[in-house]
Amino acid sequence: MEQIGLTVIDTTLRDGEQSAGVAFTHREKIKITQLLDELGVNIIEAGIPIMGIKEQQVIQAMLNLDLKAEILTWNRMHKSDLRATFETGAKHAHISVPVSDIHITKKLGTTREKLREELKRILDFGHDLGLTISLGAEDASRADMDFLTDIYAIGIKEGVRRIRYADTVSVLNPFSSKNNIERIVEKLAYKCDMKRETFLNRVHIDFHGHNDFGLGTANALGAFKGGADVISCSVNGLGERAGNTPLEEIVVALQVMDQITSTIDIKKIMKVSQIVERYSGRKNHKSKPIVGELVFSHEAGIHVDGLLKDRSLYEYMQPEWFGRHHSLVQGKHSGKYKPKLKETI
Repeated sequence: MEQIGLTVIDTTLRDGEQSAGVAFTHREKIKITQLLDELGVNIIEAGIPIMGIKEQQVIQAMLNLDLKAEILTWNRMHKSDLRATFETGAKHAHISVPVSDIHITKKLGTTREKLREELKRILDFGHDLGLTISLGAEDASRADMDFLTDIYAIGIKEGVRRIRYADTVSVLNPFSSKNNIERIVEKLAYKCDMKRETFLNRVHIDFHGHNDFGLGTANALGAFKGGADVISCSVNGLGERAGNTPLEEIVVALQVMDQITSTIDIKKIMKVSQIVERYSGRKNHKSKPIVGELVFSHEAGIHVDGLLKDRSLYEYMQPEWFGRHHSLVQGKHSGKYKPKLKETI
């Protein structure tokens, strides 16, 4: 399937803030919002209005900024959640629907059939409020595929044009991610009585992954290859447990390896990464891909010798893409070449 671009949903301010011990102030949220917009993020998942007046006030403040990005709220499948979103003035609401049997029975205490009926009522309520709704399937990766696509089909027939597949507890690998998205496209096109190409032109599939096995980027890449043209991610991979798909990794991987276009200006990645690192109190590992302090540093004498001859011998990514530079570090493996500490080239 030919894909020509990537839509980025940033969830730093929602799922990212759900990281243990992370709480952004009102001022910090506004600053991050502005930086995400400057970065070129398409949709900013701003928060959860039902959490209270402070959350609603910061979302209202975001909506008053002169942004290019869409502001999206996150909501449970409750009328009270959608009322809270409506009261902020937001026009775009994401509704999350638990779809695995363990969530349906143990979290909601209901049945599949009752869930279907409640979803229809909530979608009607949201549309009556004038909200544009995206529909998310929580724990989709552990759900029955037929039931999952029934839920999506209900939303699509009610006018939903973006659906989210959430790997909530990180059970996927890149191969199952790709395969599951392909199956969803096939089944939904059939259930919605559309040709596959027509379906893909009308409905956007959003993949929301977690990183518990260190596969957040790989799984998002697999999902994109399977037909998900929207990726939910966060700056520095900030998020619950081991975090979410890192924005900087999936965007750069798709751009460099597959020439997939997006609106992200990768030269601005370092600035927003450093701000989120500081505000969250979650320090990045020095070797973290793209944004780590030492990812463009070299010590081994063989590598240094090669870099001095032709930098492409030992670096595929170029630090200049991100407004960064190379450095040579003296150490045990430097050999005969003894550069000054952190000499730049």
